[in-house]
Amino acid sequence: MIDLLDVVLNAHGGLQRWIHADTIRAQGSVGGRLWGLRGQEEVFRRVDIALDVQRQHLVFNGFTSPGLRGVFTPDRVAIEAQDGEVVVQRAAPREAFAGHGPGTPWDQLHALYFGGYAMWNYLTAPYLLTRPGVEVEEVEPWDEAGERRRRLRAVFPEDMATHSREQVFSYDDAGLLRRHDYAADVLGAPPAAHYTDAHTTASGLVFPTRRYVVPAKADGRSLPGPVLVTIDLTEIAVD
Repeated sequence: MIDLLDVVLNAHGGLQRWIHADTIRAQGSVGGRLWGLRGQEEVFRRVDIALDVQRQHLVFNGFTSPGLRGVFTPDRVAIEAQDGEVVVQRAAPREAFAGHGPGTPWDQLHALYFGGYAMWNYLTAPYLLTRPGVEVEEVEPWDEAGERRRRLRAVFPEDMATHSREQVFSYDDAGLLRRHDYAADVLGAPPAAHYTDAHTTASGLVFPTRRYVVPAKADGRSLPGPVLVTIDLTEIAVD
């Protein structure tokens, strides 16, 4: 049997294209119930993203204001003016979620960290599964909506900013991502099912442009709602 990770990488453009990609740029909108629950309903209403493919670094242009940008790295988040002047910043941003409950309000830097690492992970998949320290294995397939999906279980290293150390990615017969399961630590680790659709190609790399996240049961079955996060991308480019 052909290794599933090889199938998936080929379906999303091929490993060599990913290795030589520098920047992914995307525009669109992010919504869903999560943001209102955290007091940040409008923060990602419109997104203009530029991310570094080869390291965890992402910028939201126009973050909170047309003249500002939000900069994410695993160790620091900052809101800056376009000339680089720092308006506000936070070191060790993941630690700022300690003690949060389901309804704890976020400030803009909480949202920036969560949105930054999440979008970096989403837009660099499946290439992020090849990063140093990531352990990947194929696990039993999953039947959903009358289709059988092959699945990869990934265990991520402690130094990577991501939802949770263990995550599962499900693929259709063509090797395209259709579902992503995780339990986000900064939200208290509730199980979630993240669905993807409407794949498009940019510079030979393939990306889903529609995503939505709903709660999941402990046995893996997803619930119909509430829809926690939606992501709709209208433009994607790769440099």
